[in-house]
Amino acid sequence: MPDSAATETILLTLRLAGSVPARAGRELQAQRVATQAAARAAPDPAAAGHRAEKQFFAAFDALLDAHSVGPDYLGREKLAELVTGELLMLEEQGLRVPGFVLLPNHLHAVLHLPDDSGLSLYKAIELLHQRTAAQARRLLRGQLPPEADFWHPGSHELPIQDEAEQQRVLAYLVSHPARLGLPARFHEWPYVNE
Repeated sequence: MPDSAATETILLTLRLAGSVPARAGRELQAQRVATQAAARAAPDPAAAGHRAEKQFFAAFDALLDAHSVGPDYLGREKLAELVTGELLMLEEQGLRVPGFVLLPNHLHAVLHLPDDSGLSLYKAIELLHQRTAAQARRLLRGQLPPEADFWHPGSHELPIQDEAEQQRVLAYLVSHPARLGLPARFHEWPYVNE
């Protein structure tokens, strides 16, 4: 489970390109760097660092949830189905996907890489990023400029330390669309493996 040293479990966030105002993103990143520096000087740097990352995630997610700029392509049914299918395909490659939620401009997914899988978690994320972007470009032909990215480059990964934290994260994902007051169709996308 998530507390095994050889096992990786993360909360992955992918966001659409242009989904965060540039200035707000820079300010948030500067705060992250400062809190990480403070965490390194704390009596328990690992615990302080994890708390700092959770604070960054909360602020980052609030910025995405505000949806003040950028596209909302994941609110389109065909694109949502495409991304959902690709997330679930990860399970056929040996990666577990205990849960995920799609929101108009970003997604969150809990990914669990068993230690005996022989896979690279980050290679799987890179492939997910590339495959969904390529397919989305085809679906958005004429709506997305040829030079524009679909996803913002990179991703945010928050390590999940144990089973209790994973259950809190999954509960957060399931309740996310309702908290944002999104239309009913968004409540159908949260996925939790039992």
